[in-house]
Amino acid sequence: MSVLVNNIQDKIEVPEELLSLLEDMGNFVLRLEGQSKECEVSVILVDNNYIQELNLTYRGLDSPTDVLSFNLQDDDMTSDLGEDKILGDVVISMEKAGEQADLYGHSLRREVAFLAVHGILHLLGYDHETTGSEQEMKEKKDLVLKKFML
Repeated sequence: MSVLVNNIQDKIEVPEELLSLLEDMGNFVLRLEGQSKECEVSVILVDNNYIQELNLTYRGLDSPTDVLSFNLQDDDMTSDLGEDKILGDVVISMEKAGEQADLYGHSLRREVAFLAVHGILHLLGYDHETTGSEQEMKEKKDLVLKKFML
């Protein structure tokens, strides 16, 4: 199991502790969801301009957003091929996370962690379209944040 975190923005300072936390939380979520040891997720920290371009390209929305998930798995792929299973990428805008942390009255650390878990759960098939899935997604986010004392 591998969660790779890459900070490619320079607008907001990101301490090493936060990068490690995102890796640890991501790996915990993958274990919790029964993923194989070969699976991989990338978490990429970007600025508003970068995520706005992605949002426009892939969703047709010309505005920055907080998090985007890009699932790289096909429905017909099997995980028992002995090869690495790359689940996908979670892209987080650090600027948007900072705005939301201020708005909601909590730390940037907590907001980025929340967004990372949210994005990883999307890669694992949770969505906002199904009431049961939405509720289960919320419960899992709460469980993970509580475990990591956020």
